[in-house]
Amino acid sequence: MREGAAERHDRLLSLVRERGTVRVSDLAERLGVAAVTARRDVEALASRGLLDRAHGAVSWPRGQGPAGVAPGGGSPVLGMLAPAAAYYFAEVIRGAHEAAAGLGARLILRVSDYRADDDASHAAGLLAAGARGLLVAPSWSAPDHPARYEEWVAGLPVPTVLVERLGVPGGPLDEMDRVRSDHAHGVLLAVRHLVGLGHDTPLLVARADSPTALAVRAGYARALDVMGLRAPLPVLDSSSAERHPALFERTARGLADAVRTGRATAALMHNDEDATWMVRRLAELDVRVPGDLALVTYDDEVAALADTPLTAVAPPKRAVGRRAAELLLERLTTPNAEAAPRIHLDLLPTLRVRASCGPPTPR
Repeated sequence: MREGAAERHDRLLSLVRERGTVRVSDLAERLGVAAVTARRDVEALASRGLLDRAHGAVSWPRGQGPAGVAPGGGSPVLGMLAPAAAYYFAEVIRGAHEAAAGLGARLILRVSDYRADDDASHAAGLLAAGARGLLVAPSWSAPDHPARYEEWVAGLPVPTVLVERLGVPGGPLDEMDRVRSDHAHGVLLAVRHLVGLGHDTPLLVARADSPTALAVRAGYARALDVMGLRAPLPVLDSSSAERHPALFERTARGLADAVRTGRATAALMHNDEDATWMVRRLAELDVRVPGDLALVTYDDEVAALADTPLTAVAPPKRAVGRRAAELLLERLTTPNAEAAPRIHLDLLPTLRVRASCGPPTPR
């Protein structure tokens, strides 16, 4: 299998950390790559503060842990279990990798492809590969999954940080470190923005097949309660136009009907991949975004690339991965860290305003 840039960067950082200072030409030879590739890698890592550059050589930065430590000779190995390596979790993984590399650790990854029954075996594989601590984002996709699968997570024998997940309130996972996006706050940002533009209560169009989707639904109910609003219609179930075309079509027609009858002039939709398809289908049904419907989407993975750039709530995915890895390394390297209180860290999403929403206009 061809080595990816992330794996090559890991090897490069390990070499520099082991030796303290290395010439770029020597790095190219040790890595088995062209000199131009080594220079490009060095520039990328130096731009993120992971290396210091000077006169054709690179050095291990001060403050990033001691130089002269070989891999396996003091550098902790972190294991990460993620349900996917693309879309939402690509940025979470990237943030964790950057933090681990910057602090002299190695990150190894297993992806479970949203198969919740396989999560425990993947975690065991990470431990067998030498992981001293785990970042765990279980493959939960149904409301009952936290209760069904929390026991194996709570029983892990190494320091563990739960990533972008919540256990059952009052359950054993409450006693674990966790880092997550505050999706309820993100939904509140979207609703406030639309109401502030002069719209009545926005309609929610959302999936129900992931923890993020369920958190968005719960956040919508909470936002309406906080703002004293009442939903114009029940939540419209959403799905991929390619995987479930019949459901997508029913949702599109239901949303178009809500606009035509004046019951909705604004909507929040999870997620933005589905939303880009929805905007095109609504246009075919003679509903224009933003002319007839102001639309905010959730996730901000591809929202800016839509024909009409979509206003989007952006969870702090990269920061979640980074802070989770930093917390895990603190547990692994600080004396008596395991005796310290557990940490629950919620990071706030941001709202990125683009062209897909404005004040209501007469149809």
